[in-house]
Amino acid sequence: MGSLPWRQARLVLFTITITFALFIFLRSSILTFRSSAFSQSDSYKLDHRSEILSKCAYTHAKPGPPPHFHARTQSDRYAENTKPVLVRNATIWTAANDGHEVLAGDLLMHRGVVKVIGDVPLSMIQQLESENVNLEIVDAHGAWVTPGIVDLHSHIGVGSAPELDGTDDTNSYKAPILPWLRSIDALNTHDASYELAMAGGVTTAQILPGSADNIGGQAFIMKLRPTADRSPSSMLLEPPYTLNGSHFDRSLTPRWRHMKHACGENPSSAYDITRLDSAWNFRAAYDHARKLRGIQDDFCAKAESGSWDDVAGKTFPEDLQWESLVDVLRGRVKLSVHCYEAVDLDGIVRLTNEFEFPVASFHHAGETYLVPELLKKTWGGTPAIALFASNFRKKREAYRGSEFAPRVLAEHGINVVMKSDHPVVNSRYLLHEAAQAHYYGLDPALALLSVTYTPATAMGMGHRIGMLKAGYDADVVIWSSHPLSLAATPTQVYIDGIPQLSLPGRQVAKGPATSPRTPDFDSEKVAAVAHEGIPPLEPRSVKGALFVNVSGLYMRGGGSTGVVHISEKVGSVGVEDGRVVCVGQCSDFAEGAVDIVDLEGGTIIPGLTSFGTPLGLVEIRLEPSTNDGSVYNLLDEDLPAVLGDEVVRAQDGLMFGGQNLLLAYRGGVTTAITAPSGTFLRGISTAFSPGAVHARVENASIVSEVALHVVISMSSRIGVSTQVAALRNMLFGEGGDEVLRSVRKGQTTLVLDVESADIMATLLRLKDEYEAHSGRELHLTFAGATEAHLLAHEIARAGVSVIVTQSKPYPSTWELRRLLAGPPITQESLVTALLKAGVNVAIGVIDEYNARNTRFEVGWSLLTSNGTIDRTTALALATTNLEKALGVQREMPQDLVAYRGGDVFEFEAKVVGVISETLGRTDLFV
Repeated sequence: MGSLPWRQARLVLFTITITFALFIFLRSSILTFRSSAFSQSDSYKLDHRSEILSKCAYTHAKPGPPPHFHARTQSDRYAENTKPVLVRNATIWTAANDGHEVLAGDLLMHRGVVKVIGDVPLSMIQQLESENVNLEIVDAHGAWVTPGIVDLHSHIGVGSAPELDGTDDTNSYKAPILPWLRSIDALNTHDASYELAMAGGVTTAQILPGSADNIGGQAFIMKLRPTADRSPSSMLLEPPYTLNGSHFDRSLTPRWRHMKHACGENPSSAYDITRLDSAWNFRAAYDHARKLRGIQDDFCAKAESGSWDDVAGKTFPEDLQWESLVDVLRGRVKLSVHCYEAVDLDGIVRLTNEFEFPVASFHHAGETYLVPELLKKTWGGTPAIALFASNFRKKREAYRGSEFAPRVLAEHGINVVMKSDHPVVNSRYLLHEAAQAHYYGLDPALALLSVTYTPATAMGMGHRIGMLKAGYDADVVIWSSHPLSLAATPTQVYIDGIPQLSLPGRQVAKGPATSPRTPDFDSEKVAAVAHEGIPPLEPRSVKGALFVNVSGLYMRGGGSTGVVHISEKVGSVGVEDGRVVCVGQCSDFAEGAVDIVDLEGGTIIPGLTSFGTPLGLVEIRLEPSTNDGSVYNLLDEDLPAVLGDEVVRAQDGLMFGGQNLLLAYRGGVTTAITAPSGTFLRGISTAFSPGAVHARVENASIVSEVALHVVISMSSRIGVSTQVAALRNMLFGEGGDEVLRSVRKGQTTLVLDVESADIMATLLRLKDEYEAHSGRELHLTFAGATEAHLLAHEIARAGVSVIVTQSKPYPSTWELRRLLAGPPITQESLVTALLKAGVNVAIGVIDEYNARNTRFEVGWSLLTSNGTIDRTTALALATTNLEKALGVQREMPQDLVAYRGGDVFEFEAKVVGVISETLGRTDLFV
């Protein structure tokens, strides 16, 4: 075939060229698309794999402070414009060197952290002054300075004060296993307790859910100071990064998480279950968490080995409800376990070994001192033990608790923490718990550590709080006296370097600068362990005794208070048949066959009278079979016809020989005045001897019928106006019980349990009405009377006495909210304000376990009174003033108590004998 024409050939060549170019373009586009698609997919896979690997790494990482934490120059909690503070001339207990380091010198706080302790370089001060930062200089004048108090067990913010239905968030009652709940979600920033707690030096607290549930939920650590944000979150200390979801930098070192468990009576009563059920609840929950952990670990093992095909299309296996319990198994949670008895402690120790998780601390833990070797078998190490000082016997599982437990545990090398369980113990007085533990034998360094560095370490915060050291948080307390003395009170409290007391130091009397000289309780400690918490408490009774080396003698007698200081440097006091027969030189008496008791410079004072507790009517408060029970409320129930007009008498329900009663006797209480338990018309109180064996012992009953007691309260189901109307009807009516008729005639005192100033004002008006109507005087006394300072002068003019049953006040209910807080918040306490107004004032206590501490309550009022109260007045508060307030007509017996060594109104002296005119004998405790 011949050649194509030139034009035709050119067209064919052009067509071929275009076709080839199009082919190349399309091929390139396809390859580019494929390459792009592959690149995006590969990038996604790489990112997804990186996310999985980082999550797995973070899941297995152990919590702790970030590297070089103490090199920080500013706290993460620093508040802008906070002035630097230089505390000069201080005695600084740092908590270092196992609590034995004490430095004399200065302390510099700046940007929320401690900068220097000891000798602050002049150059540093000059630099601060050159920066115009308004350096504040505080002269401590040698006062003790410590780290801020740390409370390992508190419900502040979730069990708020005053207690109202709208703020009752301590427990959930939905199920016994609730690890997914969080205390932060109920933290009330308006709790009235914050100010009070800070006034006691408390700077940090662990906020735990309650103990109604076996697993009550997650806890959080908070600083108590107010913040600019006014939010719960802004009060938290090192909250876990997972608090608000999973979007955070997983290269950071994890922070500790916290959780609450509880066993024993509380879950049993909340859910009508037994210990058998609780044990299974724990095991089932941990088995579920263990399975989830296993799935997570398998997933991570495949990812970390590069077996991506096995995890393709999958996400990290999670369960929001159970993830916190999985973290317990991973050792990333500081676990606080509420357990009292050996049976429950043993169950938890076995649980930790079955599922291999650590416990940070056992709480309440009343029987831990009896089983120290069991505690050491806890998986992961021995937990710290968080205790009350003397709050025992309220329920059966607490019945064997001992004041010697802190000492015993420490002797076994176990870390001891004193805690408040606020509001069970007002956390304002947490240091007082440590001071009591010291009184009963705990080493002073360990006692101070028990409310500072030891709880800080137990909650995983020992790297920043609980110790004074460069780089630690600037949480600092300046004290009025040695921190372990009875009435040690802050003169200033710093949290994050910010002062919290508005009138520092002005309200606080200076106290002793040295540690109290505590008594020898060796034999009592041994007996407590040997008898498993129920040691024999009965005294050894003798006909006569000679007390030697007596430094002071006080007796009932004349004077304005009815208590007279006989003399100092007495020397010897001889007693026979419960009476003093010689003072000074008793050589003739010493020749007889009598016991000789060396008081080692101690004092003999009148026996104290206890009022306000149900002593003798209650042994284990939450066990009805051990109690007299409550009287019928005439306004709320139908009165059994068999009672008629009869009013209940406490004397008829008395039980002798109980632990609280005998401990009160050993604490210097020689007369107990007890009213029946109940609301509205409680009944008729009785006065009796705590040392009597039974009611038929001669003079066991000192005054069979003391006063008539009525409660008028806003906390009743019946309205206040109805209660007052009923009282008016009782007074203005006719007939009724003989004692009621005696009240109408002005022969018997009417004691009204009342807290609100408004109700007291109403009752004063009712008194005026009755006296104008009858022409007779109505003898009236207010008991409780937390708000009495608001009308102190009106109470005085009316001739009404006041028995203060909360000398350390707490606004537990609405009608107590206007309390007079006392130093360091206010200049006056309720006791001093009433005394200055001319009111006859006495002191009582509410809880039966606390009756033994009556002298410490009196001592607190004395030592914080700024000179308003002297020693004879202090003694009168719990003797003659109290008897006058209750209308005791007869002359009370000259019962005396002998104290060995030290100051009676300090954590020093110890009762060694009761010289009982009532019982006609001398009872010895040596």
